[in-house]
Amino acid sequence: MISRRDMLRTGAAAGTALLLPREGFAQAVPFAPKPGKWRDFEVVTRLDLAGQGKTQAWIPLPSVAEAEWIKPGRNDWQSNAGSAEVVRDPKYGAQMLHVVFKEGEAAPSVEVRSRFSLRDRAEDFAAGQKAALSPADRKLYLEATELMPTDGIVKETADKASAGKASDVEKALAIYQWVVENTFRDAKTRGCGTGDVASMLRTGNLGGKCADLNALYVALVRAAGIPARDIYGIRVAPSQFGYKSLGAGSEVITKAQHCRAEVWLEGHGWVATDPADVRKVVLEEPPGNNAIDNPKVVAARDVLFGAWEGNWLGYNMAHDLELPGSKHKVGFLMYPQAEVAGALLDCLDPDTFKYTIKAAEITA
Repeated sequence: MISRRDMLRTGAAAGTALLLPREGFAQAVPFAPKPGKWRDFEVVTRLDLAGQGKTQAWIPLPSVAEAEWIKPGRNDWQSNAGSAEVVRDPKYGAQMLHVVFKEGEAAPSVEVRSRFSLRDRAEDFAAGQKAALSPADRKLYLEATELMPTDGIVKETADKASAGKASDVEKALAIYQWVVENTFRDAKTRGCGTGDVASMLRTGNLGGKCADLNALYVALVRAAGIPARDIYGIRVAPSQFGYKSLGAGSEVITKAQHCRAEVWLEGHGWVATDPADVRKVVLEEPPGNNAIDNPKVVAARDVLFGAWEGNWLGYNMAHDLELPGSKHKVGFLMYPQAEVAGALLDCLDPDTFKYTIKAAEITA
């Protein structure tokens, strides 16, 4: 019987010894998410818009429903919009509230309340078989997107990163290790990045944030013939394992967006991964600029292939999303979007495009 820890030790032996935990490290840094008690949350997103001309907005709603770790609940809203309806992207199933305001509305506004439940997840690699992936989903999560090609330099890089590995588990782990070892979190990157994988590899600039680094992982895994997907979401609570960098810092989560990744492994189903958060721990976990063999980095690197903490809301898996009722398309839907007089507002500047997002845990 092979545990996740044993598998990671084996993978590290083929790559770098820095992954191997030191004796006693688990007691010093007990980063060990595992399925347990469900926690209930509410996220409130409020937009206050201004400008001349037709105004409309799109607010992402929790669309991911996975029995093992996330259960979306009820969405309610208040708005002075002329129309407000929940719409669903037909390809990925991403849900959003689409509001359209009447011409001349002096102060367009909308407030959305979304409830959902979360818990930690961790894959037991020694457990029994899980259901197979449907042919339609396999096709969807192997295909290239505009920002994530799977041929050319992406395929060449995937082949090099997974060279000598036979099983999908070994290949997915080898690519995870490659991303952790060869990328870096760039604090200068706006928002969560753009996820332009081909440009990253062509230029050799492998810096960015989660939408870049995890998109790189997903594209490389797909290029290796293994289904994978990004999940776009937001951190909603502090880490219960002492990681300042891996949780929300306050109830105001306006800038706490984060995307994660999953890989489909036969017999195990969708498995949690997050190489981008390993690089976040390297750069940001106090005192900052940590060495790769820092115990907290080692712990994160160990855990984040196969597990993650349930303090993060996954909105959707959508790529190259056309906004309903608009000529505009976005690479992914992780932030509120709004359009005034045909111009898409800058969702990465909530001080100009005025919106706030707050999260609270429901304990009663």
